[in-house]
Amino acid sequence: MELAFDRKMHDDDRLAFVRRYAAWVKGVPNEEWSRQQGALIDSFIGNARNMPLSCREYLERVADRKQSIR
Repeated sequence: MELAFDRKMHDDDRLAFVRRYAAWVKGVPNEEWSRQQGALIDSFIGNARNMPLSCREYLERVADRKQSIR
């Protein structure tokens, strides 16, 4: 089921976020940006290790969901 929302507004919000983030990256020293990106990546990896599903189970569920949407 697709949620009803204004796609144009959603796209404009996403573009505004990307522009703000790009401006932030340009204005912050590389050491700070790199430290924050490292923390983000580490949290993704840590979360993936705690995933109760195997890679195969996860991919099967995603495929099933995509199929049920169509």
